[in-house]
Amino acid sequence: MSSTKITNIDAVELQEGIQNAAFHEDDDDTSDASSSREQQATSVSVTRPEENEYTQIKPYAGMPKEVLMLYSRKACYRVPREIIFWLIIACTLALIAMTITIVALSPRCMSWWQLSPVYQVYPRSFKDSNADGVGDLKGIKEKLSHFEYLNIKAVWISPFYKSPMRDFGYDVEDFRQIDPIFGTMEDFDELLASMHDKGLKLIMDYIPNHTSDKHIWFQLSRNGTEPYKDYYIWVNCTRDKPPNNWVSVFGNSTWEYDEVRQQCYFHQFLKEQPDLNYRNPRVIEEMTDIIHFWLKKGVDGFRMDAVKHMLEAAHLRNEPQVDTDQDPSTVDTEFELYHDYTYTQQGLHEILTNWRIDLDAYSREPGRYRFMVVECYDYEEIDKTMRYYGTSYVTESDFPFNFYLLYLPDDLSGNQAKSLVHLWMSNMPKGKWPNWVVGNHDKPRIGSSAGTEYIRAINMLLLTLPGTPTTYYGEEIGMVNVNVSVIQDPFGHNSRDPQRTPMQWDDKLNAGFSDSENGTWLDIAPDYSTVNVELQQADAHSTVSQYRALSLLRGAELALSRGWFCFVWSDVNVFAYLRELDGLNKAFLVVLNFGEDTTTDLSSVTELPDTLTVHLSTVPISQKTFTKSRIPTSRGQGMLLEYSTNQRFHLNHASECYVSEKACYLPALDILYNKFSSC
Repeated sequence: MSSTKITNIDAVELQEGIQNAAFHEDDDDTSDASSSREQQATSVSVTRPEENEYTQIKPYAGMPKEVLMLYSRKACYRVPREIIFWLIIACTLALIAMTITIVALSPRCMSWWQLSPVYQVYPRSFKDSNADGVGDLKGIKEKLSHFEYLNIKAVWISPFYKSPMRDFGYDVEDFRQIDPIFGTMEDFDELLASMHDKGLKLIMDYIPNHTSDKHIWFQLSRNGTEPYKDYYIWVNCTRDKPPNNWVSVFGNSTWEYDEVRQQCYFHQFLKEQPDLNYRNPRVIEEMTDIIHFWLKKGVDGFRMDAVKHMLEAAHLRNEPQVDTDQDPSTVDTEFELYHDYTYTQQGLHEILTNWRIDLDAYSREPGRYRFMVVECYDYEEIDKTMRYYGTSYVTESDFPFNFYLLYLPDDLSGNQAKSLVHLWMSNMPKGKWPNWVVGNHDKPRIGSSAGTEYIRAINMLLLTLPGTPTTYYGEEIGMVNVNVSVIQDPFGHNSRDPQRTPMQWDDKLNAGFSDSENGTWLDIAPDYSTVNVELQQADAHSTVSQYRALSLLRGAELALSRGWFCFVWSDVNVFAYLRELDGLNKAFLVVLNFGEDTTTDLSSVTELPDTLTVHLSTVPISQKTFTKSRIPTSRGQGMLLEYSTNQRFHLNHASECYVSEKACYLPALDILYNKFSSC
């Protein structure tokens, strides 16, 4: 009896344990094992009503997998698990769909060259680090904090290649070397690394049209050495009779007789700057290799100089005179001829487009877009300038420089300002990005040509128009032309020296530009003790403080950086426009006075609210709000007025408004979307 009970107990314990089908008893015990299994089966069938059912009430720690699986099949565990699983799947799919939708509907992110002003540094005049009276690369590095203060992200540095300096760096002797007056290649590498560490971009000046006559290519070409023989443009001529009537930018004939080769070579600038022959494929290859050399070093872009001069007609015909009655022998300036055969010739845009492709190849790394801007003065032929944007199928430059605001002082008024802005915006190809320039190393400073009382209003214009503004060094503090004591510029009586004088950093020796006790390469401005960076940074109402405030605001406000631009008003005194963005209630009205004291009535602009708040004024005022029917401005004053509205001006005034790319703001998610239609 007792032996039977033990067998039954053992049977239950074995049933609850993990069974091993591969286990076999000894052969001698086969019959006993068979009998025991029959008894176990009988015992289990009596004591456990359902085979393999586990009757433990609650799960316990360390339970085996088989037990855990029994519990996992129960509805109270299975159903919640399945609900959570499908919720996760649904949420994941929804997030993916939302991401795809946002990406599809969002406008493109703005690139670095669109996010801040471009600041032009003329290296001879920015900062001297070694007390020789001439600015250099180390000096620029010392002043990188100035760009950060101004919220500048892109810096264009004028030429610092090795050069005889006949045209102050635009006559290049070696495109792969730094001129000793500016430092060494190591100095350049350190400057570039420091700029990148601070989030700054470096734009180099690239001079494709010509070289110096000291360049090794020209020396070999004039000797007839292959393959350099045709690197430049040579024609048969005599000393006294040039091949045609073509005139250089600097005046007189474009042809210079060379005693060595006994032929004439072509130069559109100084005779020491012979033009390269872009009809020769090897020249294109050489100049492309130079672009690659600097791209590999890490430069962020190029300003391409004088590109319209790069090709000339091969037939060498005389160009037509502007005044047909003028004696041909007296024609000696570029403005006396129509340059049908020397400017913007067929094949030019193909060369530039291929260079754009080369830059794009280096732009594939995230955040390393390589920028390209071209210089071309086409004056009244603005359609030729616009061609440098490329076409709807082919990209060329990111933009050609817009020099038309340089003509603002010719007829300084609100109407003139509107006319010049409209000229660019109405001719610019749809979807392209505008830009604005009011000064550079070749043109008089705007403070001298327009008047110092208008400097702040012009800076406000520059920093509140849509697109990329370019600031020439010193404009942020209101520097003006200087009557230099000794002319250095080869232009002579048309000298560009007055706008190239040293930067005014403080009121100490040489305006803080140089420690030289022997003077500086050009005279220091006599007003440096009152017009300098250090003094103005300490004054919240100074020219540089207002420049900085506008630069920061431009980067922070979507309406200013990428919103609609709309003309609102212009007359002999005032130019007014607004900046708005669909979906964003905050908008800005800019009122600029380029004439005399006046009061402007904008009550006819129904989209404007009755009350406008002063965000910034270029002259101190006590009144902080104005009604739109009475906005007073004084001579040279600029006001940035802020207002809140749900009405959109551009919807009812399409002919007066422009935007490069439509975008709508969604406040709930703080995102931009829907670039295809109105919000």
